[in-house]
Amino acid sequence: MLIHPWDAPRDDTEWQGWLAGHDFGQLAVNGLPGEPPHVQPLHFAYDAARGEVVTHLARPNPLWHALEASADVLLSVVDDYVFVPGPWQAAPDVPAEHGTPTSFYTAVQLRCRAHVVDDPAEKAALLNRQVDHFQPRGGSARAAAGEAPYGRMLAGIRGLRLEVTDVRAKFKYANHKPAEVRDRIAAGLTARGGPGDSRARDHLLHRRQV
Repeated sequence: MLIHPWDAPRDDTEWQGWLAGHDFGQLAVNGLPGEPPHVQPLHFAYDAARGEVVTHLARPNPLWHALEASADVLLSVVDDYVFVPGPWQAAPDVPAEHGTPTSFYTAVQLRCRAHVVDDPAEKAALLNRQVDHFQPRGGSARAAAGEAPYGRMLAGIRGLRLEVTDVRAKFKYANHKPAEVRDRIAAGLTARGGPGDSRARDHLLHRRQV
């Protein structure tokens, strides 16, 4: 992922704060020789204090063979994306129709070392961590090895602990453009009011203030 200096996060708290509100992404695993990479959409829970991600997948998933061959993986999360029409991007001294269309988005890529979890008790603990993240108010029974209602289901899944070894983050919101152009884009996003427009506008305005 190309990251220009003006698209880079100001510090770790910027991408960490954004990622705290995003828990669905795509896990990319190197394919076996002659095969393309495996890309698995999934929910996950990111634990900043431990520097790891926890998730799980069904045991029949074809990804496991590739993961056992190479434990270096990439978890990619992208959101707050919009299409920006060319006229909004035009420089102040050129005709509007000469502006270049582009995309705005936030992307965080976590490079990780994968650790497969097969021990039933450890899998139960991992699942409970995920449920605590997604259901902080509870409402579901706790998973425990050998106990109802979920104990017998543990054999059908494998857990994953993803040890984060590197992070690349990008906030692409025209931070290198003149103030006049950024104001025009912000006004356009407000007027259009489509899916994602308000979040993209918030990013644009926040990064301009910073």
